[in-house]
Formats: sequence, C-alpha cells, structure tokens
Amino acid sequence: LGRTGAMLRSPGDPGDDERFVFVASLDNARNLSNLLKAIHFRDQVTFFASANGIRMTAEAAKSVQGNAFIQASIFQEFRIEEDSVIFLINLTVLLDCLTIFSASSLPGVTTALRMCYRGYGYPLTLFLEESGVITVCKIQTQEPEETLDFDFCSTNVVNKIILQSESLRETFAELDMSSDVLQITMSPEKPYFRLSTFGDAGSTHCDYPKDSDMIEAFHCNQTQCNKYKISLLKPSTKALALSSKVSLRTDNRGFLSLQYMIRNEDGQICFVEYYCCPDEEMEGLDS
Repeated sequence: LGRTGAMLRSPGDPGDDERFVFVASLDNARNLSNLLKAIHFRDQVTFFASANGIRMTAEAAKSVQGNAFIQASIFQEFRIEEDSVIFLINLTVLLDCLTIFSASSLPGVTTALRMCYRGYGYPLTLFLEESGVITVCKIQTQEPEETLDFDFCSTNVVNKIILQSESLRETFAELDMSSDVLQITMSPEKPYFRLSTFGDAGSTHCDYPKDSDMIEAFHCNQTQCNKYKISLLKPSTKALALSSKVSLRTDNRGFLSLQYMIRNEDGQICFVEYYCCPDEEMEGLDS
C-alpha cells in the first residue's frame, strides 16, 4: 500500500471499513481539488460514483452543465459496494476541506486523502493527512436533484474541432467580453472556425484556418453558426485554464459540448466537459 493506505485508516475497529458503501484514496488530494475547481461555479453539485469512477456535476439556469470526471484508475484505492452512489454536496465546503493544509504546505509536500461514505443520510467523511498530521472532515450530504439531460449524443454531432487550449486561451483574451454572446461558426468552407463577439467597441472576429498548427482535428460536415450567452460560457474558462487540449462539438440542434483534457500532477489524464444551450439559432453565415 502507498502512503494513503498506510496512514489514513478510519478510526475504530478493523471491521469499520465494511460499513462503508464507498471508499476512495489518493496520495495527492490536489489531483481531485484542482479538477473540481474547473466546475466551481455553483455551491451545490451532484456527486455520482460508480465502478468507473466519480462524476461531479454543476448546473446553472437550466442552460449550462459542467461535469468533472475522475476515473477509478486515478485513485490508489477505489471501492464501491453498490451499483452507484449519488448525493448532493456543497462544493465550496468540499474544496475548503480538500485544501485545508494548502496555506501551510511546503513545496513538494502533498496531502493524502481518504474519502468514505456509509450510505444514504450519512455525511461524506474525508481523512486528510500531511506530514503526520491527520484532519477529519465530515460534510453533510443531501438528497440528489435530477440533473439536466442534454441528450448530447455522438451520433448527432455535426461538427467537431480539437485544438490546443493555449490557442483558445489567447483567443478568449482578445475577444470583447462586454458582448452578451459568443458566436461560434464551424464550417467545411471558409471561415472554417470563427469566434465572434459583439461588444461595446463593435464586432470582433477570430478565425482559425483548418490547417492551423493549433488545430489537431477538424471534422466539419456542414456550416453551423450559433450564439451562446457569454455568462453561461464564462465558468468553462476555469477548465480551459487547466487544460492542454479542448474538443468543441456541436450537434444538430446547435447544442455545444466543450470537453477539456486536463493532466494532473502525476501526468494522468482527466476530463471536464461543459454542455451549453444555444442562445438563438441562426440560418447561414453572418458576414
């Protein structure tokens, strides 16, 4: 067993572990907290665990949804006794607990984490250990609410572009964020991939040629031009800041999927995905 397994055993008799329906351990708590910061635009999130790993979901205005996925293989220990475990939890409190040692941490020192959950109505218990000091946090869980089903199906995807996040970060910095909407144009013809804003200083367009070094994959089947509220997209910039690549997909309804590939401190790959409804659908191309 690694450091987590050795240090962070829950107190009590040896059979204590058997009473938990969910147990997960990490040698480095930042591998969870950094990913969760990417969807921290709401206090309440839905925590869902299955044999595949953990998904946490945040939503706003019934129009945008952020999902953070942490695969079971990322954890040093991952055990679930039921088909799935689901509850509502306060993400602000969870992040405060996960980063409880961060103010006093020395460079190169990591916080080990063990999460335990006994089942419906019980709190999520976190055991955090750094340099021999163990802190126990118990966070109240609540009845889960039904999450939005964006019904974003890969078979209905019309256009897909994968590009380097660095390039998109630079583009977002150039766009006029006083605009209410971001217009995304994806097309097999020119301008191929265009991001437009319509702010106080007028219109701003950023174009990418399809053979740009920054574009890793370009699969556009038809011209689509959709507007999305910038207020809904702003939370996803947290994920953009952490990611190395981003996949933009639109389906036949103009719904947008932004999938961010994020490497944790151990070089493992995790994903954060945002779904967003179009603000209004447009026919053809704007000039």
